[in-house]
Amino acid sequence: MPRADFYLIDKPRFREQPLLLVCELAKRAYAAQQPTLVLARDFAQAEAIEELLWEFDEDGFITHQLAGDDDDHINAVLIVPPGIDTPDRPMVINLREECAPGNYDRVLEVVAADPAEREGSRTRWTEYKRLGFDVTKHDM
Repeated sequence: MPRADFYLIDKPRFREQPLLLVCELAKRAYAAQQPTLVLARDFAQAEAIEELLWEFDEDGFITHQLAGDDDDHINAVLIVPPGIDTPDRPMVINLREECAPGNYDRVLEVVAADPAEREGSRTRWTEYKRLGFDVTKHDM
């Protein structure tokens, strides 16, 4: 059964910079050797995540890149702006308004502290449940 984990941002460091949580989740996936897609809301967010991953962990490098190159398959973490098609991967970190498309084993939904964001996440939660996902919430 596929899993959907909702990470609700609560801690001050993630409230100030929600993309830090994305990097933390990407780091965990990388450590577990799970090829991961990060579905960004727009190109600016994709670039911000890509930049943050460079400086995020001084003790280790997470191989990553923006999607769209011929060598997309060689990087552990692929950051995908809207409008770019990529092959499915087992792990997806979703920052978009709609449920993550494609086939995967697990999706991580990062939900900002903003009430409007929480409302959208409830819709996705219901949709994942309807699709047969095992859904879990984590306060971060």
